[in-house]
Amino acid sequence: MGAKRTPGLFKRGKYWHIKKTVCGVIIRESTRTGSLDKAELYLSKRAQEVRNYIIFGERPKKIFAEGAVQYIEANKGKASLKDDLNHLKKLNAIIGHIELEKINNQTLKEFIEKRKTDGVKNKTINNALSIVRRILNLSATEWKNEDNTPWIANPSKITMLDKKDTKLPQPLTLENQKKLFNLLPQHLHDMCLFKVNTGTRDQEVCNLRWDWEFEIPELSTSVFIIPGEQVKNSDDRLVVLNKIAEKVINKRRNIHPEYVFTYKDKKLTKMNNTAWKNARKKASLEEVRIHDLKHTFGERLRANGVSHEDRQELLGHRASNITTHYSGASIQKLIDAANTVCETSIQQPIITLRRLQKKKT
Repeated sequence: MGAKRTPGLFKRGKYWHIKKTVCGVIIRESTRTGSLDKAELYLSKRAQEVRNYIIFGERPKKIFAEGAVQYIEANKGKASLKDDLNHLKKLNAIIGHIELEKINNQTLKEFIEKRKTDGVKNKTINNALSIVRRILNLSATEWKNEDNTPWIANPSKITMLDKKDTKLPQPLTLENQKKLFNLLPQHLHDMCLFKVNTGTRDQEVCNLRWDWEFEIPELSTSVFIIPGEQVKNSDDRLVVLNKIAEKVINKRRNIHPEYVFTYKDKKLTKMNNTAWKNARKKASLEEVRIHDLKHTFGERLRANGVSHEDRQELLGHRASNITTHYSGASIQKLIDAANTVCETSIQQPIITLRRLQKKKT
């Protein structure tokens, strides 16, 4: 006969789960492993933690990696979860083993220096630090042990870095746009042309689906409504099509049944890929980022006299109730505004004032 399984373990799906009472405290959680040996070791560890707390008053020590898992579980529907996962992967490599109560500015120093050595800007590092700050705060307020005490007592204050090294927007002139786009493979060319004519974000373009398209017969056009879970501000986003964006969409029809933009019959995960970077280098436009295509759309709208309110709508910055607040006339107004940036009517050149230097006295 085989060895008996440790009482308190049961398998649900691919993972072993715990349901066991230790010293009057019910442990009910996933072991996050499909290995019975590892699950038994984890149960033994958790049981000992409970005994130590009940008998000796020792608070269970949670490490950052456990907080990262809890954070992911709590944010499954977050639009930017993919970015968070990337930050957490890099954080775990350096501080994953450290107890949450011991995480502070000093213990984060190695992570910050490593990211700076990799050439990462302070703004991006701050995005990771904000996740650390959020995990620490949740550990002290919402995440509880079996006895209803918080994971940690007092979260350390995490200091954000100075953003002075943040890159300024680099809106494209029409000449540089043509120069750059002509060096892109066709699928990426279509994506960039759509992005610079709609002001959509990278992931909004990559994830764009045909079932988000809605026909408007009275205007002889269609629009896309991107669900809130795919949008940075979590609000449903209306995307209207100017003449150029409409041509791109019509060109992409019947290529893939589900996604608008694909390569070799697969959905793309990002636009800032090797093909984009190589084209940017060949065009001597290495300072231009994918996100600058959104800035370019906004700058062109402003250069052509589009109102601030309409620019906010077109760029997806202004929350609106799509089902009740958009009439045919208001959509037509937005389409007309978006058409002002088409190649036949764009005003050149676009001049961006980078910084006003104060005169020395």
